[in-house]
Amino acid sequence: MTEATEKVQAIGRRKCASCRITLVPGTGKITVNKVDYKKYFPTATQQSYATQPLVLTGTTAEYDITANITGGGVQGQAGALRHGIARALQIAKPDLHTTLKAAGMVTRDPREKERKKPGRPGARKRFQFSKR
Repeated sequence: MTEATEKVQAIGRRKCASCRITLVPGTGKITVNKVDYKKYFPTATQQSYATQPLVLTGTTAEYDITANITGGGVQGQAGALRHGIARALQIAKPDLHTTLKAAGMVTRDPREKERKKPGRPGARKRFQFSKR
């Protein structure tokens, strides 16, 4: 559908984090908020989690990725980057849809933090019961 010279834009979300992705044919450079992704995500776990769609589809060295991430924590941002990359790859190469869908990378994870309720110390926790 899209030509190899075109850039593809997609949005990924996880928890409170939101990520805008620009996918351009290139050498495999990933930039997050104008910093290399290996500096932005300090642990190897977060780095591998964010690049899972590229490794799964074998397109690690085919595209340059520029991401702008806002909100949430580091783990949520890594999940948002993963979701955005998967959606952008799906737009760039529609034949990868079945592979990404089977791995569960196209579907947004809907779990969010539950709000604190009035009269309680947390979302579900209750104060200790006192009989007397």
